[in-house]
Amino acid sequence: MDFIDKNKPLADRIRPDSMDDFLGQEEIIGKGKLLKQAIESDKLPSIIFWGPPGSGKTTLAYIIAKQTKSEFRRMSAVSSGIKDLRETVKQAEENKRLGKKTILFIDEIHRWNKAQQDALLPHIEQGLIILIGATTENPSFEVIGALLSRCRVFVLKQLNKSQISEILKRALKNKKKGLGNLNVKINEKIIDMISEMSNGDARIALNVLEYASSISNKITLDIVKDAFQKSNLFYDKNGEEHYNIISALHKSMRGSDADAALYWLARMLEAGEDPLYVARRIVRFASEDVGFANSQALEQAVAAYQACHFIGMPECNVILAQVVVYMAKCKKSNDLYIAYEKAAEDVRKYGNLPVPLHIRNAPTKLMEDLEYGKGYKYSPDYDYKEKQEYLPKELKDKKYLE
Repeated sequence: MDFIDKNKPLADRIRPDSMDDFLGQEEIIGKGKLLKQAIESDKLPSIIFWGPPGSGKTTLAYIIAKQTKSEFRRMSAVSSGIKDLRETVKQAEENKRLGKKTILFIDEIHRWNKAQQDALLPHIEQGLIILIGATTENPSFEVIGALLSRCRVFVLKQLNKSQISEILKRALKNKKKGLGNLNVKINEKIIDMISEMSNGDARIALNVLEYASSISNKITLDIVKDAFQKSNLFYDKNGEEHYNIISALHKSMRGSDADAALYWLARMLEAGEDPLYVARRIVRFASEDVGFANSQALEQAVAAYQACHFIGMPECNVILAQVVVYMAKCKKSNDLYIAYEKAAEDVRKYGNLPVPLHIRNAPTKLMEDLEYGKGYKYSPDYDYKEKQEYLPKELKDKKYLE
């Protein structure tokens, strides 16, 4: 009988041990799917799980660990580095001599820098290590190309409300690993509320349930609200309040209120918001709301994004504070935003208008015969003062920028 550590968080204790107990992700582990077949046949390639928090990336890795005959080793990219990798490689070499494979699971692999990721490559190429990486960030941007090309990427989706509800009910019933011995009284409406507010993150839902059950075995609406506040300041990263607060930040910067902008920024960061999400929104703001009024705003925003990427939280909070105040104090112009919307409206109205013949390329003889490029005036030859139409005839002389 397996020992159950009651000091572990509920989310870790009730982690399923088999595919039969795993909820969601049918697109990648359903019947006949490649990943399921690879796990069942113990012929796993190097893979990367990409998906939102609480969608089952780590759980799938543990299921693989239970079902495989390989040695399974886990590392967190937050707290480990090349030294730890060397120790794993040394063990993998010994395993190979014994005819045993080694699977290395790296959680939050996007937090490893290029040099650390590079160090993995030769061992994966030689088949010494089978890699399972887990990331919440787009691997196209966060995982080096050479490593990415040697892995299969599986995209996990956010769990839906009914799946979260089922996970909570299993935790409530499970006497060995869950809360089944506590005689917790909770109605369906409260379970639905936790499921909805957790926004697809099973870990948040289970953390809230565990905290609420530690307060009382009769879980009420007020207890659940308190539990959410304790776990994430009542701020869900994908729900309505998330959008309310990012909207408040955007409008405060637009209204040149630096103090309000700092407050809403702090609300997000202190609640655990991804700083790169905030930085991306500020990059957008720099063009949408500042634009031509201060062309350096976009440079500042991109620099802030890169700095946040380099050092992460909590050190990057002051970087975001700097750029938020900068944007709030900038002169504003939405000319670019309005001009683009006008152009997009014409695209929707007129559909795919043909490119005028004189500004088309003619790389083949046939295209030349069809008069592609005929009559085109090469701008440098006219000191950039040529009179020439660049829009389709239906939009002749149309002006989008005032």
